[in-house]
Amino acid sequence: MNKALYTVAIILVILWAIGFFAYNAGAFIHLLLVVAVISVLMKVIQTGADAV
Repeated sequence: MNKALYTVAIILVILWAIGFFAYNAGAFIHLLLVVAVISVLMKVIQTGADAV
């Protein structure tokens, strides 16, 4: 599950970068970036909770 969140986040960031630089897809591209950041934050929070 931990690798899955990072994999999804990386894929979404790559898709965001492609869409941002290659196409003008509007707000959808920024939504992908937000989802990727949220995925990484969830992982960091879960890891921090496990360490305590």
